[in-house]
Amino acid sequence: MATRSSASGNGIDRDEPVHVNGREALDDVVAGGGVVLVDFHAEWCGPCKMLEPVVETLAAETDATVAKVDVDENQALASAYGVRGVPTLVLFADGEQVEEVVGAQPEERLRALIDEYAE
Repeated sequence: MATRSSASGNGIDRDEPVHVNGREALDDVVAGGGVVLVDFHAEWCGPCKMLEPVVETLAAETDATVAKVDVDENQALASAYGVRGVPTLVLFADGEQVEEVVGAQPEERLRALIDEYAE
């Protein structure tokens, strides 16, 4: 596993998920560069709750910045990314959207996606 710093270039603590509210905040996280995994979720969503420990582990153990977007609080942002179901995970690499997966995913699959773009 690669050694990583606890903060990205934009001062965000990358060892835990970053809660994002609004398009500008998400754009700032994505603009920080590198790999960013965005978890569009909802408090009432059972699969989202099952995915939460996986997302926290990925934030702590990978080079990706993990952002969480509550779709109920950020309906326009979720709509802008075409989120129709939760959880939806969107992966960015160097500021560009490169992957999107819908539904709870195994940690191994998400880790493999992150590793693919972190190289």
